[in-house]
Amino acid sequence: MSLPPEKASELKQMIHQQLLKMDVHGRIREVLAETIREELTPEHQQLSTEDLIKALRQRGIIDDVMKELKFVTDVNKKERTSAPKPSTHFVDTEPPVLQKTNIDPTRRYLYLQVLGGKAFLEHLQEPEPLPGQISSTFTLCLHFRNQRFRSKPVPCACEPDFQDGFLLEIHKDSLGDGSKMVDATTMLSICDPVHIVLIKTDTFGETTLVASYFLEWRSVLAAENGITNVAVELLGVGTESKVSVGVLNIRLEMYPQLHKTLSSEIINTQFTLERQKTAEKERLFLVYAKQWWREYLQIRPTHNTRLVKIFAQDENGVNRPVCCYVRPLRAGRLLDTPRQAARFVSVLGHERAPVIGGGGGKQEQWCTLLAFLCRNKGDCEDHANLLCSLLLGFGLEAFVCVGTKAKGVPHTWVMTCGSDGTITFWESLTGHRYIHRPINPDDPPIAAQPKPLYPYRTVGCIFNHQKFFGNCQPSDAVEVCVFDLNDESRWKPMSGEAIKSVCPPGATPSVPPFPPLCASTIDSAVTSNELEVQLRILISEHRKDLGLSTVWDDQLSYLLSPALAAYELERTAGVSAGNEEFQDAVRRAVPDGHTFKGFPIHFVHRNARRAFATCLRSTFCEDIICCRGDQVRLAVRVRVFTYPESACAVWIMFACKYRSVL
Repeated sequence: MSLPPEKASELKQMIHQQLLKMDVHGRIREVLAETIREELTPEHQQLSTEDLIKALRQRGIIDDVMKELKFVTDVNKKERTSAPKPSTHFVDTEPPVLQKTNIDPTRRYLYLQVLGGKAFLEHLQEPEPLPGQISSTFTLCLHFRNQRFRSKPVPCACEPDFQDGFLLEIHKDSLGDGSKMVDATTMLSICDPVHIVLIKTDTFGETTLVASYFLEWRSVLAAENGITNVAVELLGVGTESKVSVGVLNIRLEMYPQLHKTLSSEIINTQFTLERQKTAEKERLFLVYAKQWWREYLQIRPTHNTRLVKIFAQDENGVNRPVCCYVRPLRAGRLLDTPRQAARFVSVLGHERAPVIGGGGGKQEQWCTLLAFLCRNKGDCEDHANLLCSLLLGFGLEAFVCVGTKAKGVPHTWVMTCGSDGTITFWESLTGHRYIHRPINPDDPPIAAQPKPLYPYRTVGCIFNHQKFFGNCQPSDAVEVCVFDLNDESRWKPMSGEAIKSVCPPGATPSVPPFPPLCASTIDSAVTSNELEVQLRILISEHRKDLGLSTVWDDQLSYLLSPALAAYELERTAGVSAGNEEFQDAVRRAVPDGHTFKGFPIHFVHRNARRAFATCLRSTFCEDIICCRGDQVRLAVRVRVFTYPESACAVWIMFACKYRSVL
């Protein structure tokens, strides 16, 4: 293969730079002198090229040079041609090939390496996973200045083998001059921490939030060689927020190296000033909140029983003003409409914070957004905060409502105020929307009153990133509430300036910034096929146990696709389409004298066995799966709809056709 002249000269230049970097010329001179001294007799003072190459090869210098000269093109070609296969265990058959990253030499980077963990005592007795055995895994998720990273999953162990590096860009255009290399003094003013979240994934794919930690990285600005090592102790979450779960060994390295480092005294002084400023802002807000609450109680003594939530605890047990959990969030190209955003939030799993012991009490835990997204599930408060943030990002006037639903169960949902005064409730767990039409209790009994369709009973307060209102109407029942937020006789407002002092953008360093949403990494077609194959096997085995044979009708399975697409469209946009074509196709596929039965069901997980077990609990679905009769043909169709953060809406339809025998 011949190279054009410019490419050949470029290649020569690269090899020359590599040889200079390794000081190959100096090593050759040493070998030459040593060879002449040791191996040549006085009568043979001639040294051939072959003798020199032999001596270099014996000392491993040629091997060293060839190892350093890697041809990245071949690796990329291999990656392009071979489809990635899911790994079933964690045994490396080949040494890992490090991917090369393009680095802008005019920018400043922080290279964060995780060099293993230790003292994860909960996994002290856990045996080493055998080759091919699926085990529980740990994954680290990082967020820093609008950049997100995820580590490779490692098997859970007392000393998990984290070996990952993340290149975090510190210099951003938002700092001012985009072409200027940021110096140590400017970096000292960047108070954004590196947010590290540790997720555990069990053998069934269920995720658990293990730890959430804010790493202060600026200590590296005082390191002499631009490198510092830190041991980070991770604490648990929720009720275990004071208990250590393990230690991570982290190395921080500044790239390029700083010409001038700062003294540790300067850095510590900066940290102290920031802490004092934050503490003072939080103290002043607490004083104001107490005064506001006293005034609210003086309006009506019964206000004491209303759900007016001013502060909420995050996963680390830190009390934050509720307004800090919401801020406008733009989804870029990942979500196109507010209703699609509501659908995305609804397919994230719903799980209450775990409680140790009984009693039925609810453990309060409002997660930071990164912890919620990485775990891919959370409580109703997490869903409502995310949906409100997305709707604010779409330019709507949105609020989180705190109140109760049936039987007095505490609940949160989202409300939007239209420019024409229309009040719409959004249920973040289902994606449903309800128009609110208040009942006037003073109307005569004969007057027709609107019947509320929403499940909400009472509302105590509403808030977003800039406003907070306490409900001071005579009744806190949602059906009679008037949401005229400008009327202070109905809604007692908090000072916007007070909220701004503790919530972004005038925020304190203690408030974690919002991470951007990530695109889905799930291949919809591949996942749909895999689930369908697994369900076919499960159905065939189940029927075999009942002494029934199974014959699949592939054409009928394919005809079910439009119905599943229509169901998802209806959930997302609220419109139904394509039902006539689906019914017509089914009528044509089912001969005269035959009966057709179909059963659609929706999941937000991708576990075929779990889905099948749930379906069998439905009598109608069981009738289809266990169908008996003449010329029975079975069909199953799976359609996985992907959303940001690898969230999925999974639609499954089971169907059968058979000859009706009376």
